[in-house]
Amino acid sequence: VIDIGSGKGYLSSFLSMQYNLKVYGIDSSNTNTDGAHERNRKLKKHWRAYQSRGRANLKSQRLEKANDRPVESEIKCKAINEKPLNNGSGLQSRDQVTIQDSVPASGFTEMATSETSKHTEVDLVAQTQSHESKLSEEVLNILNVLPADAVEAFSSSQCNCGELCEEEKAQRKMASLKAKASKSSESNLYFPLTSCITAETELSDIITDLEDCMMVGLHTCGDLAANTLRIFTAKPEIKAVCSVGCCYHLLSEQFENQEDCPEEAWGFPMCQYLKDKGWCCGRNARMSACLALERVAVGQMLPTESLFYRAVLQVIIEEIYGVTKSDRHVGKTFSKSSSFIDYVRKSLKKLELDDSKLPDSCIMDYYEKYKHRMNELEAFNMLKVVLAPCIEVLILLDRLCYLKEQDNIAWSGLVKLFDPVKSPRCYAVIALKKQPC
Repeated sequence: VIDIGSGKGYLSSFLSMQYNLKVYGIDSSNTNTDGAHERNRKLKKHWRAYQSRGRANLKSQRLEKANDRPVESEIKCKAINEKPLNNGSGLQSRDQVTIQDSVPASGFTEMATSETSKHTEVDLVAQTQSHESKLSEEVLNILNVLPADAVEAFSSSQCNCGELCEEEKAQRKMASLKAKASKSSESNLYFPLTSCITAETELSDIITDLEDCMMVGLHTCGDLAANTLRIFTAKPEIKAVCSVGCCYHLLSEQFENQEDCPEEAWGFPMCQYLKDKGWCCGRNARMSACLALERVAVGQMLPTESLFYRAVLQVIIEEIYGVTKSDRHVGKTFSKSSSFIDYVRKSLKKLELDDSKLPDSCIMDYYEKYKHRMNELEAFNMLKVVLAPCIEVLILLDRLCYLKEQDNIAWSGLVKLFDPVKSPRCYAVIALKKQPC
């Protein structure tokens, strides 16, 4: 596995230790790479303790869920338990009902058994004792979500993935479990590396023993998400990709300020359709795409006061200093300021502007002048929040369409991986390469 934009290795080290995978984590910052080495060293010392604690917590959560089951499920369980279980077919029938009743509504959720509390407890204890087996089953569950022809249609085997016999499924499952159990000398390895990844990057120059692999990127920033997909399509040894992008405001756009950026590998648009249309979002729209509608919907409102401070500061900078464009950033000055005057002075110093020419009374005059328009600003920002998913999905569909345009892609799609309240950038672009016959 190649983790692009790996940062301090949170994803890389987890994939390596939890699933015994060989993982290369590539980040452009030496500081992050050094931090990843140190974090991984400490994590290895305590990993088994974390696993034991996780299994205990998992068992406790499942028992709680089983005790809180709806009345309807309890009635269904009672009906199942009252059936005679004298033969193997009866047991098989009961298992089938259990699986059908446990199909999740969305995502890959935990399966609950259709048993009474007594049977449930026995089953859960058995499940937690075979944690490694469960991990392999989860991998198979993920594969089952993909279309039947996503992998098999272009492989040497003519068997349809959706029509595998039970015996063959069992054989594949057993092979996966044996592979996990073997834990070869090369398993559980994580290699943090430092390199700046662009669309022209040759991975073989960074990873000397590069072999068949997949690329992942968790919250890859700006153009890095687009370049990850370009590298995936161009390199035959990369068989799959799972990319979750973020920081849309840092994307480069082909039809925005073309004279400033002569580069060819733009972050947006990627697909030929939008290129032909000359589509341009602009920075303001891309900034809006970063907002989190789901968080606002559950009551995590926008920071109206800090946004108001920033808006009035913009007016001051333009009218007093004549500055309309700057590459410098104010950052998180609001949280470190005791008042609006303090905020303005700290911000001006960050922007390297002389604040001595601006008396406190002048600063407060600006504040009083625009204070009554704070409601307008709040309404405007709420409109941006409502439109945010439209802009984000445009960017994501552009990436998906780019993959659809490639001849070497067997299957590609957008998959919602996370709870958007916890992680607003929750959609992954996933693709699989065609396999040679």
